[in-house]
Amino acid sequence: MVPSYKELIGKVGGHMQALGKDRPELMGSFQKLLGAAEGAGGALDPKTKELIALALAVGGRCDPCIGFHAQKLVQLGCTRAELEDMLGVCIVMGGGPSLMYATGALAAFEEFGGEKAA
Repeated sequence: MVPSYKELIGKVGGHMQALGKDRPELMGSFQKLLGAAEGAGGALDPKTKELIALALAVGGRCDPCIGFHAQKLVQLGCTRAELEDMLGVCIVMGGGPSLMYATGALAAFEEFGGEKAA
């Protein structure tokens, strides 16, 4: 778990912007792909798509991805119960390492304003 997901995604976001200036075709293509996959439309709603993205971030052990997708889930109105249901599946499928990153996902969710534990 990182000390601050807000700081982490701020730093990573800055590096992504720099890469976008140096390689606009690369980052533009990635943004287009991201929009097509996660945007409105399709059979799944945006919150479900973000839950899947965060599950993959936990399984892939990507702290910046956890931060970006936890932030988006808070913006989309994800509840703690929904998040914890998804994290339970991550833990079953990924074992101990996914449990460690699941705790990070909960911390990120709370840091971005999501519901805290009772």
